[in-house]
Amino acid sequence: QVQLAEFGGGEVQAGGSLRLSCAASGSIYSTIIMAWYRQAPGQQRELVASLNINTGGTTDYADSVKGRFTISRDNAMNTVYLQMNSLKPEDTGVYYCNSRIVPSTGWVPINYWGQGTQVTVSS
Repeated sequence: QVQLAEFGGGEVQAGGSLRLSCAASGSIYSTIIMAWYRQAPGQQRELVASLNINTGGTTDYADSVKGRFTISRDNAMNTVYLQMNSLKPEDTGVYYCNSRIVPSTGWVPINYWGQGTQVTVSS
């Protein structure tokens, strides 16, 4: 079993900062990609940022967060972070950690999701 546990959501005023973390645990053989998605009320889930471990840590960001958000990883702890600065009300939503992992029990890559953490930015 592989689990993703998220921490760090909350409420902040516009212009403020938050840092989300997501720790992967369980029977992990290798991690391919770690990413953050978000879903605002009434909208589809969208990719916010991704980090490709197979390509040496290549990162990618949604245009709406470039220059404000930074994704990073602690290899030893198998944890991914999302540092969010200059937050805007439109950043409000439930943020989900996603990871493409090869479990040691099956050897086939599987997409895993965290339970989601609420981020609310007030104006």
